[in-house]
Amino acid sequence: MTDNSIRTTDGRGRLYDSVLDTIGNTPAIRINNLAPEGVTIYVKAEFFNPGASVKDRLAVNIIEAAERSGKLKPGQTVVEATSGNTGIGLAMVCAQKGYPLVVTMADSFSVERRRLMRMLGAKVVLTPRAEKGFGMYRKAAELAEKHGWFLARQFETEANANIHAATTAREVLGDFDGHKLDYLVTGYGTGGTVTGLGRVLRKERPEIKIILTEPANAQLVGSGHAQERTAEHAPASSHPAFEPHPIQGWTPDFIPAVLQEAIDGGLYDDLIPVAGADGIHWARELAGREGIFTGISGGSTFAVSQKIAETAPAGSVILCMLPDTGERYLSTPLFEGIAEDMNEDEMKISQSTPGYQMG
Repeated sequence: MTDNSIRTTDGRGRLYDSVLDTIGNTPAIRINNLAPEGVTIYVKAEFFNPGASVKDRLAVNIIEAAERSGKLKPGQTVVEATSGNTGIGLAMVCAQKGYPLVVTMADSFSVERRRLMRMLGAKVVLTPRAEKGFGMYRKAAELAEKHGWFLARQFETEANANIHAATTAREVLGDFDGHKLDYLVTGYGTGGTVTGLGRVLRKERPEIKIILTEPANAQLVGSGHAQERTAEHAPASSHPAFEPHPIQGWTPDFIPAVLQEAIDGGLYDDLIPVAGADGIHWARELAGREGIFTGISGGSTFAVSQKIAETAPAGSVILCMLPDTGERYLSTPLFEGIAEDMNEDEMKISQSTPGYQMG
């Protein structure tokens, strides 16, 4: 676009049968103001999904895979444990397809996530924060067994990594076809993103170094301590290395079976921990200096991308996964210090002309 031309759009060249058909094909966006000199950073903005997070991909595939296999019957209630984004994605999918949904969630997660799921028609059952992710997980399993509901099993199901191999990885390959890409940075919640990406990129773009990150004060993978599991590959207990952390959606208090495939299969090249405060800082920097509004998890992957960029060879290209939108974090530390009322500078601007001033 030239300086004196207006932006134009031509439509997508198709009509959509439902909101679910708009999931995926999220853009890789260049960072223009925050990337160190000599290094190019792109972010894959998963908040362009209709439910505003990467978990829309997982949600639609869990339901559709269960429909195909016959495990999910028409009108059957779906139940799942989630910190929010998977629940929001499932609520969207279930609303469109007509399935009742019950979500179990520890009461430590942001209030806006509960309200979004309820807005989309789901019922949200809160569990005590002291029981952590394992508690909400066990509650969902209890409810499924008691009532004959379909348990989504995002932490174990093959549908999780499969959708990232079929969509997320293919989008990366398509967007960077003919272009250099040296590093891809992602965190983990269930592990589906890194596992699905790793399966495909290891074969088709083996030169790309996949960097996994987790909270510095909850290094489950970094601890080297194996996760205890049941015969169904579900977690048998809370992981001893877990501590509460501010990066919602990342690192439950167990290592998911989906992530275990990436660990055992060597589907990433390095593991770099990140402090929650750094994630908050870089989420704010992305918003204020790039106009890119992501959550603490996105800020955390971007913090690690910046760390890699500091020592990467000149000309390196980095792709950073941004899992969701900053609007999921309005009641979290991400928005601490962001005032509702006018500050001193804003009052001065208001008072610089005589009319329409607040009393």
